Amino acid sequence: MRARANKIIRFINHLEDWLLVFILSAMIFLAIYQIIARNLFGEGLVWIDPVLRTLVLWIALAGAVVATRTDNHIRIDVFSRYFPKAWLIYIKRLVYLFTLSVCLLIAWHAARFVYSEYEYGTIAFSGIPSWITAVIIPVGFFLIAARYFLLIFIPPAVEHAEEPAVNAPTGGAER
Repeated sequence: MRARANKIIRFINHLEDWLLVFILSAMIFLAIYQIIARNLFGEGLVWIDPVLRTLVLWIALAGAVVATRTDNHIRIDVFSRYFPKAWLIYIKRLVYLFTLSVCLLIAWHAARFVYSEYEYGTIAFSGIPSWITAVIIPVGFFLIAARYFLLIFIPPAVEHAEEPAVNAPTGGAER
């Protein structure tokens, strides 16, 4: 059973990685095309700029989901300096629970926003409904919340603040 779960998680991780590669490749290709078209032909395609803005949102949230995979989000880590090491795992779990709650709240309200965009039929660009461009917001925050839910029960190892000893040469004076 555990091997099957690991296989599914690896598949999801690869899917996320390929989504990031696809979005970034599309952004690079479209941006290069737009630059060349503007410089050589005097005008580019009208829809490329809004697509690029949308893809920036998509890659940011997809990247945030991937960063959550290994608990690599930006953090202010005062707890590891001032609390005993034995407490850190519990403090991390509390922080994960708080983050999970905030992400679920954002996902809920983002889903309400996407639904209202769907109801009103707002168009983002070139006939594309704006709810399609914004659907990554609730999905991304829900996936981040799901990752933090898993981290509560299977947290990564606690890092120690000790600095490793470095034996670097001092300029050749010692032999």
